[in-house]
Amino acid sequence: MDLKKKLIKLLEFRRELGEDYLIMPSWNEPEKVPVDKKATSREKVEFKSGVTGKADMKIEENENANNQAKSALEKHYQEIKDCQLCPLHETRHKFVYGIGNPQADLMFIGEAPGKDEDLRGVPFVGAAGGLFDKILKVVELSRDEIYIANILKCRPPKNRDPLPSEVSKCIPYLNRQIEIIKPRIICALGRVAAQNLLDTNLPLGRLRGEIHFFNRIPLVVTYHPAALLRNSNFKKPAWEDFKWIKQLCDNPGQITPYQPEPPKKLSLGL
Repeated sequence: MDLKKKLIKLLEFRRELGEDYLIMPSWNEPEKVPVDKKATSREKVEFKSGVTGKADMKIEENENANNQAKSALEKHYQEIKDCQLCPLHETRHKFVYGIGNPQADLMFIGEAPGKDEDLRGVPFVGAAGGLFDKILKVVELSRDEIYIANILKCRPPKNRDPLPSEVSKCIPYLNRQIEIIKPRIICALGRVAAQNLLDTNLPLGRLRGEIHFFNRIPLVVTYHPAALLRNSNFKKPAWEDFKWIKQLCDNPGQITPYQPEPPKKLSLGL
């Protein structure tokens, strides 16, 4: 598929999500930094060497931290993958632990595995997972950058809501994952995940658009991808949520309130 067709397909998907405008980047050329031509070769070499050394040290530190988190998650998985604390283990096909970057700044949490997840052992696959991946791509995120998990690790029969007794047995596993990953932002996908994480009975509509906190970590709420497949009216508000989530990810030190008003509009012309 050539670039033009890819662009058209991307814009059509954004329109499907309810967006009818584009945010155009600034085309001003970056300010040119004057170069001191009198700098000696020795100064240039020393400067380059110092920067490179610090960068190499930083890369090594990040790699070590990433390996430690990855090992901790694997160890945790091995410890709990044969869990039999609740009756759900009797009907599961696979234990669905979680997947993604072990040092993700952004962590998505759903309610429980569905049929496809239960068969494959991976969260957010099938039709809902495909839509989730598309939305991530549009906001310039990928599964390699985030981490995905669920309140429950095993599928409830017929995809019913998790029982309180099941949540009480399983949520300590999720807490340990969060402790290892140390995300800067958590996004609860759907009513069930949000209510269990925030210990509330408020409906999803009351929880969206607000910054909550889970163990001092900022937490936001949006629709579960499966809900978008069932009701297309949820797509536009979900799209607004994901754009806001991306802004929070880009500026984790400046958590800003939800702002649903769109900026200056530009017709897609499709």
